[in-house]
Amino acid sequence: MKITHVEYERYELELTEPYTIAYQTIGAATNFVLRLHTDTGLVGYGCAAPDLVVTGELAADVESAITTLIAPALAAQNPFHYARLLEELRLSLKSSALAMVDAALYDLVAKAAGVPLYEYLGGFRSEIATSITIGILPVAETLRRARMYVTDGFEILKIKGGLDYQQDIDRLKLIRQYFPKITLRFDGNQGYSLDQALRFISLAQPLGIEILEQPTSIDEEAVMGTLTRDSPIAVMADESLKTLTDAFRLTQHELTDMINIKIQKVGGIWAATHINSVAKSAANEVMIGCLDECGLGIAGGLHFALSRPNILYADLDGHLDFVDDPFRDLFTLERGILRPNGLPGLGRK
Repeated sequence: MKITHVEYERYELELTEPYTIAYQTIGAATNFVLRLHTDTGLVGYGCAAPDLVVTGELAADVESAITTLIAPALAAQNPFHYARLLEELRLSLKSSALAMVDAALYDLVAKAAGVPLYEYLGGFRSEIATSITIGILPVAETLRRARMYVTDGFEILKIKGGLDYQQDIDRLKLIRQYFPKITLRFDGNQGYSLDQALRFISLAQPLGIEILEQPTSIDEEAVMGTLTRDSPIAVMADESLKTLTDAFRLTQHELTDMINIKIQKVGGIWAATHINSVAKSAANEVMIGCLDECGLGIAGGLHFALSRPNILYADLDGHLDFVDDPFRDLFTLERGILRPNGLPGLGRK
């Protein structure tokens, strides 16, 4: 099988409404979809979701990379040589562009094998529960969103915060009061100082918070390490982890209990497999998260999450905020449970 030509499409995806996290408010996202055509008739699909803060890319950077770097590098290549191709491109691409190529190559080889990608990768499970996220909102609006999501069948809520720890606690208390059986996770998005984080933890512990994600700045990793050692709530690294080197450093120095692997952030499934192995060796449980990605990007994270036994958590809800998502049919989401559509590769014919 050889790649015969490369195409792409740019999507400007509007959110149903802007959402706020500790360091920015987001109202729209640009995604790119790569199509790798082959001499067998199979087509591989991959998604890039550039984010200047997270992946270090502008949309223009990805678009330029497709025409000047990716297309020439993949011409006449065998997709089964994905390890070599990805290692060569890793030197010149940033993470979401690399993740896009990675997904398209994996999509092709799984289609050639005639199986869904998660089975090609190992097939540990066939479904996983995802959390759904509530951004930074007033207390009453937070409760309204929580009620809506619980009514829809979601059993895991991830609450964003980090601007005001007392208000964050008030929001969590109200949700716990009305929904005592719901699993609650909290993401500080680097918003707290050490003192604020310690105060938050002391007040949040009685509320049964399952995970405390990236509560403090990436510039103060020792602070997160202090929290990891002292906190009764499991601490998860997110923004602190972008590379395999980061994973080794965080786990070697016991700076975190858990890690959040985002396929767009780390540069694809190939890179994620190595990071996940480091996490497993350090007994760190893993969540697969996402950026503002259409269903194609979410599908890549889903298939990887289903393939590994130590990936216990999923936060794959980024596509739900888009007014229109052209790739919603790659999986189902019913009562908070994600399942691939069963077709080969990522599920796109």
